[in-house]
Amino acid sequence: MRFCHDRAMAVHHPATIAPTKLELLQAWVPHQPWTGNADTSVLTKLGSYRFDDPDGEVGMETHLLATADGQVLQVPLTYRGVPRTGAEDSLITTMTHTTLGQRWIYDGCHDPVYVNALVTTIVTGGREAALYAATEQGMVLEPATTHVRGSGSWTTAPALTVPVVCHEGTTTTISAGVEVVLPRVVVPVAPGTGLVLSGTWPGQETPCVLVRVDVAGDSAHNAG
Repeated sequence: MRFCHDRAMAVHHPATIAPTKLELLQAWVPHQPWTGNADTSVLTKLGSYRFDDPDGEVGMETHLLATADGQVLQVPLTYRGVPRTGAEDSLITTMTHTTLGQRWIYDGCHDPVYVNALVTTIVTGGREAALYAATEQGMVLEPATTHVRGSGSWTTAPALTVPVVCHEGTTTTISAGVEVVLPRVVVPVAPGTGLVLSGTWPGQETPCVLVRVDVAGDSAHNAG
């Protein structure tokens, strides 16, 4: 994994993209079963956080969106340079990127690279990746407005299985050898005990739970 200043590093390639990320989210999100009673007629971006792919192949970004009635939606996406085999059901759209070429955009909850990065961040006490822009002058750190942190202190992450995704109400559950519980409609809940990813973003300055990981037996022997 790439690190900078003891943090994972994600690289943003300035470019013109079509559709834009917000445009594809505005087209796709209102048709999803996990939006509950949220008014998705208007969606605006509050912030986003990224994880880094150790192999440098898959972009990972979780978007936090404000709905017309003031609710907050959480939408993980992955960006790939080639189609993911057998993942047609989780393909959202394709995107034209003037620097990277054609990109395939997926629902991140179904993408094993995203699930692994999410679980690893949570159980090892990791943070969002620092985002750098690739410019002619070199890498330039972009200011972050959304910050996340895992609560765990494990020294290693668990081996995961192929993710199986189900939706119940406004909650998405990912079964992958551990159980990942991801509320799509974020309700501010302060971090308590257990393995969680908590975060802050503009308008939410007090850390609240974004994702929870349930592990059979808690695997406490990994702590330290």
